[in-house]
Amino acid sequence: MSKKGNHIEIFARVRPTKRPSGLLEIDYADHAIAVHQPRDLTMGLVNNSRENYNFAFSRVLDASTDQDTVFEAVAQPVVDSTLEGFNGTIFAYGQTGSGKTFTITGGAERYADRGIIPRTLSYIFGKLGGDPNTEVRISYLEIYNESGYDLLDPSHDTKALEDLPKVSLLEDDEGRMHLRNLSAQLARTEEEALNLLFLGDTNRVISETPMNLASSRSHCLFTIAIDRRKAGSDVVRRSKLHLVDLAGSERVKKTGIEGTSLKEAKYINLSLHFLEQVITSLGERQKSHVPYRNSMLTSVLRDSLGGNCKTVMVATMSPDEAQSDETISTCRFSQRVALISNRLELNEEVDPKLLIARLKAEVRELKEQLQLLKGEGYERAVSALSDEERRRCE
Repeated sequence: MSKKGNHIEIFARVRPTKRPSGLLEIDYADHAIAVHQPRDLTMGLVNNSRENYNFAFSRVLDASTDQDTVFEAVAQPVVDSTLEGFNGTIFAYGQTGSGKTFTITGGAERYADRGIIPRTLSYIFGKLGGDPNTEVRISYLEIYNESGYDLLDPSHDTKALEDLPKVSLLEDDEGRMHLRNLSAQLARTEEEALNLLFLGDTNRVISETPMNLASSRSHCLFTIAIDRRKAGSDVVRRSKLHLVDLAGSERVKKTGIEGTSLKEAKYINLSLHFLEQVITSLGERQKSHVPYRNSMLTSVLRDSLGGNCKTVMVATMSPDEAQSDETISTCRFSQRVALISNRLELNEEVDPKLLIARLKAEVRELKEQLQLLKGEGYERAVSALSDEERRRCE
């Protein structure tokens, strides 16, 4: 089994704004962002005085970057790796309204606004070209208020969310996490896969908040599982690609939300806090315990963070001065994630059914050879000749 080390790559994506403020300064040559934050004037500091913070990334994608460029820079290398048999994860992190869902799923109004998920599906099926030795399955998990739900469950139309069967976590003896009650739907074509994406997006929990008119109130993981084998071989490469749209963090006091939205925000912030704990523990290499089990989100992302996976993070941020604290927080989080090293393993295994079929075929062939050596094959062949064929041979 092939293994190789791989640090998590971090891309910064700055959303467009109608109010340029000078908060962010992008250094394209060094792939860096400088954040110029106004100092607190209540502390008696001089007017227009600013604190400067500098952050480095694998690449900075500014407000003019189109969706096609984002896919080619961020996703395509991970998708190619998944097609070769390695696991992959792409996740977007940032405050609410900073462009995570637009990056991962895309906009609905223009074809050019398609996000990473639909472009990935198009790319994969284009590469496979109807290969009969490859199988693609789709899963779509939603984590809402720390409970998991299958977004592809057909009963979404007839049942309230609380009445749907919950997706639960099961851990095997080797520490691997498995999801119970999460379906894996076969997708034979790009169209079938896109229909599953549309179905899942329709079932997502979305609501309006003061920060975002269409705020995702849950974490969503769109998973593409690929099984590939060469013709005549019993070795199968099984890989998974997780495309993750995390719910955005919200400062409850700043937004003034209440009721259901307040409860949702508290669950979102708590799960993101546990995610930050995992990131911090992985960065402190002397720590032997990483608290993956503290939340469903971190349990599901266990392999993506410090495990067998090629992982990329997109840090989405706003250039608006009013969001400077959140932008700095996102950048600081991304720098900690960049310290994590995953171990990539080629996921090859022998398919028992294919192996048994191949061994049976070999046994039949050996029996036939043995019969020929004993002369049984010759005698059977002679007895099967017609009288006319025998006369010709005499």
